[in-house]
Amino acid sequence: MCTDMAKKTSAKQAEPMKLFYIFYNQERWDNWIKTLEEANFEPAEGEEVSEGEQMLFSFTEDITLSVLKIIRLYQNGRFTKEEATEKLDDVELIVMTGLPEGDLEDIIGSFQLSLLVLFTACRKYLEGEFDKDIKALVKKGKSIDEENLEEALEVAANIGAAVVDGATCCAKYIKDNVEDPTLFDEWLIEIETMSNAMKSLAKFDEEPGESS
Repeated sequence: MCTDMAKKTSAKQAEPMKLFYIFYNQERWDNWIKTLEEANFEPAEGEEVSEGEQMLFSFTEDITLSVLKIIRLYQNGRFTKEEATEKLDDVELIVMTGLPEGDLEDIIGSFQLSLLVLFTACRKYLEGEFDKDIKALVKKGKSIDEENLEEALEVAANIGAAVVDGATCCAKYIKDNVEDPTLFDEWLIEIETMSNAMKSLAKFDEEPGESS
């Protein structure tokens, strides 16, 4: 009997401990929106980028990092695929649902469109079926008519999933001098943000009970 109890205890210790990490919450989102409402989106004299645009970039980085922490902990064996998917759904519900009224409506709408690739790519990665030929995927994505958003997103999500899996992209495919970037270009920019976030999370692992 003592041997059986010892085996059960050993098995429990071998199981990954569940985490209570808060990846993203409504309060965090609301605080960002409030900050953006107070920001100036007109560049100051002599400046190319406005205060609001700088904040929006930080906003993007914050959400991207939060989402990819879920993926990183899945990679570390802290979460099952089902648990990681559930937590991904929780963050997506906060980030992609609804628009603020007023001047920020168009800005946040565009912001949500660019983040579509983040959530779609992470789901594709968790499912485990994605193409890894970055060069061919980028070429294909750039050739797709902008009206075919679903097809373009599918291609971009494959690129994003490959990046989450360890591939390198997409700085060399992003042209700084493009005056009117397509949505696919915007997705490549987000995937580059994802790539940088994954590098920063290379040694990331939370102890059970830690919170953000």
